[in-house]
Amino acid sequence: MTGWLPRPADTLFGPDARAGESYGVLTVDVPAESWTGALRTARSVLGCTFFDWLSAVDEPGTGFLVSAHLVALAPVRRLLLRTTVPHEAPVLESAVEVFAGAAWHERETHEMFGVAFTGHPALEPLLLPENFEGHPLRKDFVLAARVAKAWPGAKEPGEGPDHAGPKRRQMLPPGVPDPNEWGPLKGTLPAAPARPARRAATADGTRPPRRTRTTTEG
Repeated sequence: MTGWLPRPADTLFGPDARAGESYGVLTVDVPAESWTGALRTARSVLGCTFFDWLSAVDEPGTGFLVSAHLVALAPVRRLLLRTTVPHEAPVLESAVEVFAGAAWHERETHEMFGVAFTGHPALEPLLLPENFEGHPLRKDFVLAARVAKAWPGAKEPGEGPDHAGPKRRQMLPPGVPDPNEWGPLKGTLPAAPARPARRAATADGTRPPRRTRTTTEG
């Protein structure tokens, strides 16, 4: 047995259930078809009556890992119940009939990752505007607005908005493509400026010392 489970995971949750521990939290993975049954087992058999949160993680090449964090209160014991749905058909039975508090969490997971929860009473947008297209927490989601619209302020510390001097090449955050490679500005932007060459070494292989500024120079 693993952690505080009274019986082996495959006995409690089904033959395909697997239990382990991650960062001190008991974790049980079940197939998608056993999801709501596993939630009921956690509530009625293990005493996990407190629903904390539900969310997902986009695992490239695997699918969406949906997790629910449940807690037994006397004594306090925590359980992370997980399942995976494929990218091609991200559909999972809703947990609302087992834990009513999962309703808003499933709405958020639906709009951020595109996971559809069958049986949910109102799977409507929660945080994003109704006309928003796509699911922004997917790994393949392109942040097109960051490419089509220039950043309005300074990009370097101490730089003014009209600064046109040389600067170091900007690092793009994950999900933001190079505007010269993708989007309406593709192929129209100048190449990134090259970094200035370092001063050459002296004949004996050492670099010239830096000049010390005097007090009169400020």
